[in-house]
Amino acid sequence: MLRALQDLFNAFASPAAASPADEEHALQLATAVLLVEVMRADPQVRPGEREAVQAALRRKFTLGPDELARLVELAESHARTANDFFAFTSTLNGRFSHPQKVRIVELMWSVAFADGALDANENHVISKVAGLLHVTHGEYIAAKLHARQAAGLGAP
Repeated sequence: MLRALQDLFNAFASPAAASPADEEHALQLATAVLLVEVMRADPQVRPGEREAVQAALRRKFTLGPDELARLVELAESHARTANDFFAFTSTLNGRFSHPQKVRIVELMWSVAFADGALDANENHVISKVAGLLHVTHGEYIAAKLHARQAAGLGAP
C-alpha cells in the first residue's frame, strides 16, 4: 500500500516522464485534493461532506473501494501541506477539457452543499479554484445552481 501511494505521489510530482496510468493518477489526485480542500474549508467537517467527496470521485473516476480510500487519504495529506492550488489546477488545465473543468467546479459545489449549508470559506475556495481553472463567472454560477438543486436545496 505504501508503495502504491509513493508511486502516485511520484507521478504527480514528475509528470514529464509519466505513463498514461501515471497521468490518470495525477488527475485523480489533483481532483481529489480540490474536493478535499472544499471539505476542509468548512470549520465543522461533517460525515456528509466526506461522503460527498467520495461520491464525487466515484462519479468522475472508475475506482474500487480500496483505491478510493487510498486516494482520499493521499489527497488529505497533500491538502494539509499544500501552499496553494496552482499545482493541482495546472494539472487539470493541462489535461481536462473546459467542460470537464466546469464539472470539477460543480463537484466542488456538491461537496459544499452536502451538509445543507454553504460556508463562506467553501465559497471562497471554489471561487478561487474556478478562476484558476479558467471557468467563467456564468459557468461558476450555473454549476453552483445545478449542485444546489441536486442537493435538494432549491433556489437561493
